[in-house]
Amino acid sequence: MKLTLISAAVLAITANGAFAHATLEKGETPQGGGYKAVLRIGHGCSGEATLKLRVQIPEGVIAVKPMPKAGWTLETVKGPYEKEYDYFGSKLTEGVKELVWTGELPDEYYDEFVFSARITDAFDVGSTVYFSTVQECANGAERWIEIPAVGQDAHDLEGPAPGVKIVEPGHEH
Repeated sequence: MKLTLISAAVLAITANGAFAHATLEKGETPQGGGYKAVLRIGHGCSGEATLKLRVQIPEGVIAVKPMPKAGWTLETVKGPYEKEYDYFGSKLTEGVKELVWTGELPDEYYDEFVFSARITDAFDVGSTVYFSTVQECANGAERWIEIPAVGQDAHDLEGPAPGVKIVEPGHEH
């Protein structure tokens, strides 16, 4: 019984900790495949509501399409890619580089922001793709932009960027 209570306590702490940062719902995606990113925002900035959410799209992530969110305005910032990518027989040389949702998410609520994208084979299997994210509030911001160094655990960072691990095509869970 004690072990069950301890396990439940650890699970509760871990689950609550997951909402302390900006996180992605799905932790892995196949190399060269489509990815539906569900970005979870669990709190505001020191008690203030989140008013804007900015998500940087890394090089090698293409064909990004954000999902509109009721009550929020949505902006896509486009620009050139560093290289040309094949997208179902078409050549893509530019696309979405940043997503910006503007609205209001009170601190006492959590919400999800969604976009789809194609993860190209520019990323090696076993690597992680990070989406630097900034929450803007009236008097401050939460910056989820830190990317761990090789061998460093992202949980050791104060403001880790949400990331998704690249797996072999057909091996995602």
